[in-house]
Amino acid sequence: MSDIPSHHLIYGTLIDFINGETLTDTDDERFRQRIARFLVEEKGWAKDEIRPRVKIETLFSGNFVVSKIDFVVMLEERGFMVVRYGPGSMVTREKPALAAARVLEPDYIIPVAVVTNGRDAEVLETRKGRVMATGLEGIVAREDAPEVAARLGYHKLPDARREAELRILNAYDVEVCCAGGPCPLPGAREG
Repeated sequence: MSDIPSHHLIYGTLIDFINGETLTDTDDERFRQRIARFLVEEKGWAKDEIRPRVKIETLFSGNFVVSKIDFVVMLEERGFMVVRYGPGSMVTREKPALAAARVLEPDYIIPVAVVTNGRDAEVLETRKGRVMATGLEGIVAREDAPEVAARLGYHKLPDARREAELRILNAYDVEVCCAGGPCPLPGAREG
């Protein structure tokens, strides 16, 4: 178990469905594991096409932030879809999910971004930020992915937009503890 104080109930550990890694068992992690199973068992993605727990680090105005992408779904060795989980409202999670999909790969925008609370989902066209589908069933299935990728394309993010998207991630994903300041994580770089 972790030495880091947490705002989550910790039940022990569990085994990651995708890669077999031992993880801290929390309510949020249980939802993430259900989403992983859904992607594989209902949407037809192979486990080796899903990269779990991808991170993007940003540092702006003294705030060092690690943004977490729950899953990056790969299509023919290219990022095709990012999936970000968070409890509660999905609308408030759209901008950081889009920003992550726009900056994760240096050479192209990942075409699809998904925000989900584990019970519902919004599937977004990353380039334009439009909602393509709603509900977990709206998440792109493996068999439909090549057509969706061809239709949406893999576009380059204009260099002038990269910093703005990174700033969005930094602002939305900063963790604030009960005292109102950034949570001190042991070993984290200082901003």
